[in-house]
Parts: sequence; structure tokens; C-alpha cells
Amino acid sequence: MAEEIQKKFQKELDSFKAIEKDLTKAVSQRKLLDSQLNENKAVQQELDLLQAEAEVYKLIGPVLVKQGLEDARQNVSKRMEYISKELKRMDTNITSLQQRQEGSSTALSKLEKEFQQAQVKAALKH
Repeated sequence: MAEEIQKKFQKELDSFKAIEKDLTKAVSQRKLLDSQLNENKAVQQELDLLQAEAEVYKLIGPVLVKQGLEDARQNVSKRMEYISKELKRMDTNITSLQQRQEGSSTALSKLEKEFQQAQVKAALKH
């Protein structure tokens, strides 16, 4: 009996560790997206300061390519919109992972108590 509980415990522990790894990765990705959004906000603020006739250049590889101010504003706006959607998706994913982690943690605690009770019963029989 104790051996069976121990196997279940190990399986649940492996699941918990996998969830923890996924959660760490998701939080890291969210931080990256957040920093990208902040960079794009700064670019948008700079573009808003420019006059209509200002020249804007975009770095593509090692080359600076001339770009229209309105095009640059639209590109930054679309990029910010995309990043915001990804942040919302990532937040949903993180919340889901946290809930799974809590459930797994509860299951681990329950299995640990069952294992301890089984050990006590086995000790009393001998």
C-alpha cells in the first residue's frame, strides 16, 4: 500500500515540477513582452514629438531605410496592439498554470499524509 502511494506521490511530484518549469518560462516570457511594450511606448512618444515633415529611418539589418512618419506610427501602434494581446494571453496562461500548481500542491500534501498513515499502520502491524 505504501509503495503504491509512493509511486502516486512521485508521479504527482514530477507533474508539479513540470508545471513549475512551465510557469517560470511563462513569467519570463511575460517580462520580455512587458519590456517590449515599454520600448514601443517610448518609440511612440518620440514619434509623437516629431513634426509632420520629419524624416524617420528604420533599421533593417545593417541598413537604415527611410520610412514615412505615418507609416512608422502605424507600425508601432500595430506592434503595441499585438504585444498587448500577447500579454493578455500570457496572463491567462500564467493564471491557469498557477491554479494547476495549487491543485498539484494540494494533491501532494494529501498523498504525503496518506503515505505517513500507511507507514504508521504498517509499523503497528509489526
